[in-house]
Order: sequence, then structure tokens, then C-alpha cells
Amino acid sequence: MIDPRDDLLVVVASLYYEQNQNQQQIADRLEISRSSVSRLIKEARDRGIVRISIQKPTHRDLALEQALIDRFGLRDAYVLHTSQDNGAEHRSEQELLQAVGRLAASYLQRVVESLAPGSHIGIAWGTGVYAAVSALPEDRSKRIDVVQMLGSVGAPNSLIDGPDLARMVAGKLGGRHHYLHAPVILEQVALRDMLYNEPAVREGLERARTAQLAITGIGTVRDEASSFLRTGHLTREDLAHLRSQGIVGETCGRFFDAWGNCQGFEINQQVVGIELDDLRRIPRVMAVARGLPKAQSILGALRGRYLTVLATDDVTAQAILALDDQEQQSGSEKRGSRAGSRTA
Repeated sequence: MIDPRDDLLVVVASLYYEQNQNQQQIADRLEISRSSVSRLIKEARDRGIVRISIQKPTHRDLALEQALIDRFGLRDAYVLHTSQDNGAEHRSEQELLQAVGRLAASYLQRVVESLAPGSHIGIAWGTGVYAAVSALPEDRSKRIDVVQMLGSVGAPNSLIDGPDLARMVAGKLGGRHHYLHAPVILEQVALRDMLYNEPAVREGLERARTAQLAITGIGTVRDEASSFLRTGHLTREDLAHLRSQGIVGETCGRFFDAWGNCQGFEINQQVVGIELDDLRRIPRVMAVARGLPKAQSILGALRGRYLTVLATDDVTAQAILALDDQEQQSGSEKRGSRAGSRTA
């Protein structure tokens, strides 16, 4: 015989999940309270009468995303799930970055839909930025303008440089692209200051500061993964000098230490681009970065609050969280040691 309770659970679950009736409609039909319907739906799920399967074609790690959001106060996070991907060990670094870029593009597409025609998007440079914007679907009806946030890097692969990325995104979104006619780093601070007095550069930077959305990467000062080393702007000796100052990374061409501090570093006086304080004022800043060599620099950028959304992979995200735990613990131990010395 059919158990009456089981029969009731099946009926409630079918009406709710298959017939799309709301809880009040079910309550009226069965002549019970709405709160009873809510409890019956929960019981049906708890007992396995209802089994919910969510298809995740984008392979996102939602738990790590939430951990990053909670830890660093992000607006959102996109973390590529690779740890249990049977083919992950056969995927190249480039393929993993492209997959992260597709996740980032899904966020960018959603934000672009909310922007009014004539809005500005600010764009930096790099392989992460390229991975995201190359996956962004075309919608020329949006008429969104794109502006460089820092000078041209002159990358050997021009597709990842600011001017080319600005032109690509503007072309996809039916808007205008605004170049920043200057190199990203100048040897002489006085020359940088002279450029800032040029109307074209001054107006370009002001336009970048008013962006509603910014897309950037995060760079490292480690030799094996430094973009500025690859482009010839910095040497290995330069990177060693930056590391000796406590610098761990950069975003938008501005360098910072492990806690996100960017003040007092001479190299930042040579950069042509918006300041990191300007970047903080942009409502939405997505950074696209992955790889263990970048874990420390991504952590520094998160601590500095230079981004509101991070796109990365699960291995990198786990490394960031573990590194933060380790450094926070080390800091607590040092503070405890100093307190003990004072009371001895």
C-alpha cells in the first residue's frame, strides 16, 4: 500500500517543481497552510523524493568564489574548476587562461547589458585581458566607448597591448576607442610630467577616470612570469631591485607590495596612466589573472582593494587563500611575540 505521507509529498513536489504552482496555490488546493507546504517541500528534498541536478557547463567552483568574496569583500568572483577535470593535466597554460577568460567574458557581457550608450569602459593590457575580451560576444548596438587606462606597452604580440585591445572591444560594442598616445614607462620623471601637460594625454586620463567598468590584469615581479620583462621594459636586475623594495606585483602598470601599498615606490612616478586611487573609484573593476607565480601579486591587489571582481582558476584561488592564512598567522605570532617582550 502507498504510504499517505509519501503520497502527499509526491503531490506537493510535483505541483511545485513540475507544474510550477506557487506555495499559496498548493495550499489552497490541498486546504493546508502555506507554511505546511513549505515544510513538505523541504521534507521531499531531505528524503530524496526530489533530487535537483544543476548543470554547470562553465565548470565554476562556487565554494572558492564565495570564499574569495567573503575574505576580500569582492562584488563577485569567477573561479574555473579544474581540480577534478580529467583532462586538466593535459591542458596548456594558454588553454587554462582562455577558459578563465570565457568566465570573465560572461561577467563582462552581463555588465555591458546594464550600461547606457556612450558609457566608457577602461582597458589595461595583457594576456588575461585579451583572453576575456576576445571571448566577449559582439553587440554593436550597445555603442559603448573604450579608453586606454595606461600608455602603450609596445608588446611584441600587439594583440595584447592597450591600443589594440581598446580597438577590439570598441569594435565589438559599436563604440569609439580612445588611445592614450604615450609609452607606459618613461625613464625620466620630468618627461612624464611634461606629457601630463599635453591636452591629449590629460584628457585621455580624465576620460579613463570616468569609466563605469575597468578590465585589467595583474602582473608579477617574478622573473618567470613578468610581462614587463617579456616586453623589455624591465630587466632581471630591475625586477630584483623591485623585489628588494618589497614590491610583489602590479596592475594598470602601478606597482605595490604584499599588502597592496603603492606609495613610496619610485617606479610609479615613471608610469603614464591612471593612479591606483583612480582605479579604486571606478565602480566595477575586473581583474583576470591566474597561475601560481601570480598568487602573491593577486593577493596584494586584493588587499589593496584595486578590484571588485576576480577571474582566476581554483589552483590559484586556493594558493591565494592559503598564502593569506599563512601571512595573517605569521603576523599574529609576531605581534604576540612583541607583546610578550614588553611584559617580560
